[in-house]
Amino acid sequence: MTLLGSFKTNMELASGATILPKHWMFTNYGEAWEKAKFSAYTWNSLFVSGASTVGTLLVASLAGYVVDRREFAGKRLFILMQASTMFISIGAVVLRPQFELMVKLHLNTSLWGVILILVSAHASTFFILLGFFKAIPRELDEAANLDGCSFLGIYGKIILPLLKPGLGVTALFAFRTGWNEYILPLVFTMNNPKLQTLTVGLTNLRYGNSAAMQTHLMLAGACLSMLPILIVYVFANKSFMQVTAGSVKG
Repeated sequence: MTLLGSFKTNMELASGATILPKHWMFTNYGEAWEKAKFSAYTWNSLFVSGASTVGTLLVASLAGYVVDRREFAGKRLFILMQASTMFISIGAVVLRPQFELMVKLHLNTSLWGVILILVSAHASTFFILLGFFKAIPRELDEAANLDGCSFLGIYGKIILPLLKPGLGVTALFAFRTGWNEYILPLVFTMNNPKLQTLTVGLTNLRYGNSAAMQTHLMLAGACLSMLPILIVYVFANKSFMQVTAGSVKG
């Protein structure tokens, strides 16, 4: 419906009388690209999604590695706290303290504040990777340790290459989360529209000069915004199919 609607006129969409467009309006995409400033907003979205994905994978994989391979005080409490962030959601209530924290860090006027908050919400990635860590035999660690490899050296040279399927699927999830995030970029870019991401910029297509709802342009913009996610999925497809492998082996 979204794809077909993106090629219709606004009047045809409003009437809802046809499934296929009577006249294929390919110009909708060009108009949506120009009005929504896709080139600038797409770059902002790619920056937020890419940086948050790299940060999430780094933090979650290191945390999962230490939790699986080491015993330390408060380990169960740490796992419980990670789990609580997944099942206890207080929604927009946390927006104000998050924003005030970024103000103190002087990150409230840049997209780095959004990225830092997205990276901090890495609990689901942590548990997925933890399942993959448990599937990697500890004998490999012991053999590498006997050869003089350090704890971090084992992580970088032994564990990460074996963790590629898990990293691939969690990268897909992290990228999708960053790409689809709306509230955080909206709050952090209110005073600086040039930093708006694509999800926020798409709202510029909602109304035209005559205050009429431009549904056809919004659908065209939505189709354009789906392309990066589809491209990322193509590259991560093999890893996605192996998502259960790390959770059942051992």
